[in-house]
Amino acid sequence: MFSFLLRRLFASVFVIIGVVTLVFFILRAVPGDPVESILGEQALEVDKASLRECLNLDRPLYVQYGLFWKDVLDGSLGHLCDERGVTVRERLVANIPATVQLALASMLIALLLAMPLGVAASLRPYSWVDNGSAVVALLGISIPNFWLGPMLLIVFSLMLQALPNPGSEVLGLSALILPAVTLGSGLAAKLTRMTRSSMLEVLNLDYIRTAKAKGLPRWKVVSKHALRNALIPVVTILGLQFGALLTGAIVVEKIFARPGVGMMLLEGIEARNYMIVQGCVLFISFTYVLVNLITDLVYGWVDPRIRYD
Repeated sequence: MFSFLLRRLFASVFVIIGVVTLVFFILRAVPGDPVESILGEQALEVDKASLRECLNLDRPLYVQYGLFWKDVLDGSLGHLCDERGVTVRERLVANIPATVQLALASMLIALLLAMPLGVAASLRPYSWVDNGSAVVALLGISIPNFWLGPMLLIVFSLMLQALPNPGSEVLGLSALILPAVTLGSGLAAKLTRMTRSSMLEVLNLDYIRTAKAKGLPRWKVVSKHALRNALIPVVTILGLQFGALLTGAIVVEKIFARPGVGMMLLEGIEARNYMIVQGCVLFISFTYVLVNLITDLVYGWVDPRIRYD
C-alpha cells in the first residue's frame, strides 16, 4: 500500500507541474499586452511601467518562471498588483468554500437521482422503468449546462418565482438548488447508466443466486450483497467527475452570478491577470489529482478484495 501511494504521489506531482507549466507558457504566448489590457491604452507610461514591473513582465521568461514557482513554494501564489498586500492564496481561500459547496451539492443531487434510478432499472431490465431511466440519462447527457441553467432560471425564478434569481443576492440553500441541479444533471445521467450496467453484471453472479437460494430478503440481497460490489465503477466515475464538476462550475457560477473559483478564473482571464489564472489552475489540478488518489483508497473500503502491491 505504501509503495502504491508513493508511486501515485510522484505521478500526481509531475502531472500538476506539467499542467501548470503548460498554462504558464500558453498565457504568455497569447498575442497582446496584458498591461494595456488591464490599464487601457490611454494609461500613463509610468503606470504601465509600474504594473509591468509588478507582474515581472520586465524580466526574461525563465526568470518569470522561476519567480512563479518561488511564489508557489512560499504559499502566496503571487501578490496581486491591483490589490496591494493581497495574495492569490488569500483570494483563493475566500472563493474555494463556495465552489466546493456547489460541487458537493451537485454530487449529492446526482447520487440521489442516479442510485435509485440505476438500481430500479437493473432490477427490471427493459421495462418501462428501465426505458424511462434511459430517457432521463440521455437528456442529462445531451443538455449542456450553459443552456439548462438559463432555462431553469426562466422557469423557477422568473415565471414561478419559487427560487431566487442571481440578482437578488440571496444566499443559503434556496440559492444553491438551481446551480446544483444544473451542474449535477450531467453527472446523474452518467451514474444512472453506470449503476444499471454494473448492477446487472453483479446480479447474475453465483453468490447472488446463492444468497437468494438461502431465502434472504430481496432488499438485503440488493443492498448488502449486490450494490456494494457494484459500486467500484461508480466510485471511479465519481472520482473522475469531481474534477469535471470544478471546471463545470466555471460556467455555472457565471450563469448564476455565484462567487467561487470559477468566477475568479474568468475574471483573471478577462483581465489577463496571469497570477490569478495560474493560481486557479494550480488549485483545480491539485484538487483533481487529490480526489483521484482518494478514489483509489476508497476502492479498498468498498471491496476488501482489492489490494495494492
